[in-house]
Amino acid sequence: MRTAAHRAPVVDTGAAIRRIEDAEGYIASICFKTGPPASTGVEIEHIVHTPDHPTRPLDTAALAAALGGHTPAALDPAGPHRALRHGGRLTAGPGGQITLAARPQPTLAGLHATAGAELAELTGLLERGGLHTAGTGIDPHRAPRRVLSSRRYHAMAVSFARRSSDGRTMMCSTAGLRPNLDAGPAAGLADRWAAVHELGPTLLAVFANSPAHAGRDTGWASTRMRAWYGIDPARAGTVPTGSDPAAAWARYALRAPLLCVRRPTGSWTVRPGVTFADWIAGALPGRPTYDDLDHHLGTLFPLVRPRGHLQVRYLDAQPGGDWFAPVAILSALLADGSTVDAARDLCAPAADRWLEAARYGLTDAVIAAVAPAVLELALRTLGRDGLPEPLRDEVAAVVEDRFRRAWPHLHRP
Repeated sequence: MRTAAHRAPVVDTGAAIRRIEDAEGYIASICFKTGPPASTGVEIEHIVHTPDHPTRPLDTAALAAALGGHTPAALDPAGPHRALRHGGRLTAGPGGQITLAARPQPTLAGLHATAGAELAELTGLLERGGLHTAGTGIDPHRAPRRVLSSRRYHAMAVSFARRSSDGRTMMCSTAGLRPNLDAGPAAGLADRWAAVHELGPTLLAVFANSPAHAGRDTGWASTRMRAWYGIDPARAGTVPTGSDPAAAWARYALRAPLLCVRRPTGSWTVRPGVTFADWIAGALPGRPTYDDLDHHLGTLFPLVRPRGHLQVRYLDAQPGGDWFAPVAILSALLADGSTVDAARDLCAPAADRWLEAARYGLTDAVIAAVAPAVLELALRTLGRDGLPEPLRDEVAAVVEDRFRRAWPHLHRP
């Protein structure tokens, strides 16, 4: 049985929040479910195109027709919204991106089988409808265009536009791979939380997969991450690490500006700069509820987001079945305390090189020196933890391919 890092209070989600301390306690009580790692999940997001006309705006009616009874509510509110064959669900982004959220599995081999089967199911549905997935972290052909409308998406667009055009790009043109990993034992939570951040630049660089956007080479290994850098860091930046990750996340969340406020009628936009803490203090009419707080937490996009588990958000979408390699590698590097310690030591020289990772990928000299040893540790751990040899070979082949792309004239160090 999992327990929360802080004991969860019993709350009425419709009750008003009157003190910031109550909001902090509630966030801290739900953000990390601790216990021995027991499952791994993944969210696989893809940009969708018409193969013969990849620059053509996405036809949402054609997309809904292709997905049939599995069509997400954002595309067809009245549809049955059926799960895929193993219980995975589809959602749609404002630019028409489709995300498969696979159900967590107790083993990596099980996740490979179930998510792989559902990804093949999704790909088949799209292909029969005359569509295909781009297999990259950003739309290589089209400029950002919002094809889905909602009051939430409108409020997001207004909020992001106040700062730059990068929010629009993120909303409409990017696709990510999001491993979902258990938070792990309470005693090792702070180290595990730190490790998943410190490993980020290295793994971002290895699996960077978005060098072209809207028909041009951008000069970035991960143009997707370039877009995220332009979003308000109070919403999309790194959450501080330290001895109490739950308290740090609670402070981050309450200091983040509101993206929108749900209302029965009219616009959901909110004036700039108002944080959730400000709302509790009376900056907006009425008091926020715990349900409002839950909604606010879902509008925050840090590089790692605690949702009971660790939702890793810094990886680009991968082509085909290559999604499994980064998921398996991250899971392996967080497998136990000694592996976490070893991984942190190995990646330390590159732990803060987020910008260099996105810009240069594996051609950054520091990351290039660190990455081979980090990945070797992951592959050894996968073997020790019983991942079948064919799947270990699959992961190793993807890693080797990434090295060859970065260093075409050299053997892997």
